[in-house]
Amino acid sequence: MSSIEKHKQIISLLADGEFHSGTELARVMGVSRSAIWKQLNSLSELGLDYSGVRGKGYRLSKPLELLTQDAIIEALHDQAAKRVSLIEIHDQINSTNSYLLGLAQQGAPTGMVCLAERQTAGKGRRGRQWISPFGCNIYLSILWRFQKNGLAALSGLSLAAGVAVIRALYQFGIFQVGLKWPNDLMSQGKKLGGILVEVSGESDGPCLAVIGLGLNLSMPEHQASQISQPWTDLTRLTGQKRIPRNQLIAALLNQFLPLIADYEESGIEAFVDEWRCYDCLYNKPISLILGGRQIQGIAAGIDDRGMLAVKLSDGTEQFFASGEVSFSSE
Repeated sequence: MSSIEKHKQIISLLADGEFHSGTELARVMGVSRSAIWKQLNSLSELGLDYSGVRGKGYRLSKPLELLTQDAIIEALHDQAAKRVSLIEIHDQINSTNSYLLGLAQQGAPTGMVCLAERQTAGKGRRGRQWISPFGCNIYLSILWRFQKNGLAALSGLSLAAGVAVIRALYQFGIFQVGLKWPNDLMSQGKKLGGILVEVSGESDGPCLAVIGLGLNLSMPEHQASQISQPWTDLTRLTGQKRIPRNQLIAALLNQFLPLIADYEESGIEAFVDEWRCYDCLYNKPISLILGGRQIQGIAAGIDDRGMLAVKLSDGTEQFFASGEVSFSSE
């Protein structure tokens, strides 16, 4: 049995957040008490905290809901289910995006979904690390093949994906979330999640996209110390209310898959007005880094192509298709 498989077994036993004695754990796992102790001490490698109380046993600091394919599939709507070709759930993977990009080169089908309990090399924008502790958050990627219009037609796909996430969160009564151009999910100036779209293919023909989402659900404090910017998670936004991971993933897929399937025909234009409703940059002083330049101005929304409008000090507006944006409330 591999190390991660041993971790998964003891995590499954402790996932309910209740106390379990060392004797009970040893009996169920068929190992010695000392082996259980070693297993527990190694949980920190996965970003998990546990506590032990004499006479009670051991428990995780927070209950976990492990991902199950059956629970996700059962909660999919017909419009999403018919567009899923395969769902893979990994206990541990380097990056769900990197994994699907590799499979895409080997002919993996459109509509393939990859989920992970933990990423060891999760990716944010511009190669940044995405902190990905085991079983706490959502790490999801979707592979989609587009047959026409080429790469340029996918330039606004990350904005449309942001709209899909907001729609899914609304179903759980989570309304205090906005979108920061081009691909961040924010709440009260803190980062909740991010979208990473990676594309390849022809400039005017068939191409593919891997749409990745990292969403903070219940980030452990000691893992969060590695994050270099203000952050939040869904348990904080909901007052520590538990949000079922499998149902949330199904809700995300219910929004993502029909949207992505229709995007080739609809383009970004179908989502611009809705995206503007969630724009958390609008009318704020921002700094935009583009290449070696730094541009200061006031965010003036997005145009119909999804480009960011920035009002400069001289009153003129410039439009940008890419760049790194920061604003004062972050």
